Formats: sequence, C-alpha cells, structure tokens
Amino acid sequence: MNSLPEAVFPDGRRVAALGQGTWHMGESRASAADEVRALQTGIDLGMTLIDTAEMYAEGGAETVVGEAIRGRRDTVFLVSKVLPSNASRNGTIAACEASLRRLGTDRIDLYLLHWQGGYPLAETVAAFDRLKADGKIGAWGVSNFDVDDMEELLSVPGGGHVATNQVLYNLARRGIEFDLLPWSDRRGMPTMAYSPLDEGRLLRHPTLAQIAAGHGATAAQIALAFVLSRNNVIAIPKSRSPARVEENRNAADLKLTAADMAALDAAFPPPPRKRPLEMI
Repeated sequence: MNSLPEAVFPDGRRVAALGQGTWHMGESRASAADEVRALQTGIDLGMTLIDTAEMYAEGGAETVVGEAIRGRRDTVFLVSKVLPSNASRNGTIAACEASLRRLGTDRIDLYLLHWQGGYPLAETVAAFDRLKADGKIGAWGVSNFDVDDMEELLSVPGGGHVATNQVLYNLARRGIEFDLLPWSDRRGMPTMAYSPLDEGRLLRHPTLAQIAAGHGATAAQIALAFVLSRNNVIAIPKSRSPARVEENRNAADLKLTAADMAALDAAFPPPPRKRPLEMI
C-alpha cells in the first residue's frame, strides 16, 4: 500500500488528499456504531481528514465524529461547516462553539461557510478571524462558491485568508474544470470534492466497469482515482462500511493510463464553456 497523495493549503499545512465525508451520518441511532467503526477504519488507513457539518443530521454527524475520534484527536484533521442562517458575526462564533461541544474537542482544523447566504461575507470573515485568534479553528474556508463568489470574498477585509473551497466534483459533474479549478490552482488553494462518486450513480456506468476490469478494481475506485489524479484536490467519499472504506483507500494506489483518461473524457466530456456551479 502506497502512501496517500497530499494536498497543500496556502499556509503550508499538508493533509491526505483522500479523506472521509459524513453527510447522512448520525441520522439513526441504530447505525451510529457502524458509522463510528467505518470512520475509525479510515483513520487507521491514513484517511485522517474528516469532513462534517452542523447541518448533517442537525448535529448528529458531528456527534458520531466526536465518538470516532475520542482519544485520537491529534491524529485527525477535522473539517466542519456553519450554516448560512447562522453566519452572522455572533452566530458564527456560537455555531462553532456548539460544533466543538458535539465533536468533543477544543478546536476545528478547518471551518467552512456551507454556502453563501444573507449575511454579509465581511461579518462571517470577521467571526472566522476571531475564532482563529482564539485558537478555536486553525483555518477557514467556504463551500459551494463559484468564481464570482470567490472574487467577492477576496474583496472583503481578510477574505484573502480563505484556505479552500468545497464543491461538488466528480466525473459526471466536471464544470469546475473550466474556470473554478484553475482559479483555485493559481492561488495555491486546494479544492475539496464532495460526492466524488455522484452519490453512487457512477458505480453503474459501463465505461467505469470496463476500465475497472482492466485494473482488477471496482467502478468506485476508478471514479475516485480520477478525482485524486487532479492537482491539489481532496476527495471526501462517505461510507458506513469498513470494507468499503478500505476499497476507497485502495483507489489511491491506482494509476490511470492515458488510454483510461481518454475513455473517461469520451464518456464524460470536460466542459467546453462556463457552466453554473452545481450543488446537491
């Protein structure tokens, strides 16, 4: 098993480019133990970046993450998010403190605005700066921001300290390759790719199955290998199954050939023009 590829944040911090998502975790007490085991399996395999949010199961996912990292907080890189409806100056600070309690920790490594809402970005950024100064977060970023949103962010005081943008990105949704991904690359800012398997829809695609057969792999692994082949992109697949988590981890060891990439481009053409940012 090779070491995982890394992504680098503007401040020089490095993280594994294959992490773990938690969307839809924490929704059922019956599945919580399985979710904890899956996350712990991923940590053991080096997938130490864990992404969550106060929105997921109304805090339930953060509670699951808190259980999974108990006693091993220093080995993980925690990412969470504030809802736009909470993203006033005081509301952001209160939301972060509530997330910290659910996560059972004194700090979040990376704290994101989940999407842009009604509060002025300057208020949210001021709150992020306060949280960072107080040691409650290590860095801050955004999610679901298109290029114009990012340009607006850079125009507010302190907005240039943004560390990342988390967006929908996978083989079936490649729109960001036209403008947003190059924009971030030029600024040395990693992109976090949520739903890298397109919520499972990619697993049934015949081209992925054909390429997977040539590698003795699965369609999911090919889809993840594609995302991981992009420069400074962090993939955060979610799974409740330790076996599936291990499958995801092994995707990082796959090397797609030029012929594989050509076949993927034929099946999932890269964008020839600007597309509106997709979200789910």
